[in-house]
This record gives sequence, C-alpha cells and structure tokens, in this order.
Amino acid sequence: MIEVTASAAGMVRRIMEKEGRPAGLLRLGVKGGGCSGFSYHMDFADTARPDDVHYEFHGLQVVVDPRSLDLLKDIVLDYREGLNSGFLWQNPNATKTCSCGESFSV
Repeated sequence: MIEVTASAAGMVRRIMEKEGRPAGLLRLGVKGGGCSGFSYHMDFADTARPDDVHYEFHGLQVVVDPRSLDLLKDIVLDYREGLNSGFLWQNPNATKTCSCGESFSV
C-alpha cells in the first residue's frame, strides 16, 4: 500500500488544473538511476495501463505499475510548503537515500 497525503494530492491537482489536465491520473513509479540506484518518478497520464494498480487519495486518482509497486511499498508522498517547498518521498524500505531525496537504494 502507498499513501498520498492531502497536501500532496492538493498540489498535484493544482498543477494538473494549471496544465489543463483536471481529469487526469497521477502515475507514480520508480526508474533505475539516480545517485543511489533508483529514482522516484511522477507523471501525468490520461489513461491507465491494463496492469496498473489503482488508488484514490483525497479525490486524486493515482496509478502505479506492479514492478514499481514492489519498490514503493508503504511509501508516503507528501508536499511541504515554505522555504524548501516540494514533494517529499518517505520510503521506509530505503536503505540509502541521496541528499536531495530523489533517489534511493533498497
């Protein structure tokens, strides 16, 4: 299971509306690379793939491919506002993360 906080869902919806995609999906995933081995990936999609796992958080539709889901198990995607505004990935499975928080290893 993954979690997207109300703050993160709200920010994603604001970005989607600004980009003219208010009815789209948020795709979360993992790609190889980054300074720690894997990097987090967020993208917008118009439709889900047949094997995607579907979630809904605070009115936001989220899809994750099964391969990424193994690496994202129990993560929390949050958004913090202030001087260091941005999305924050909280991954309890990560054994190492980079200083920017965008990549990890397990």
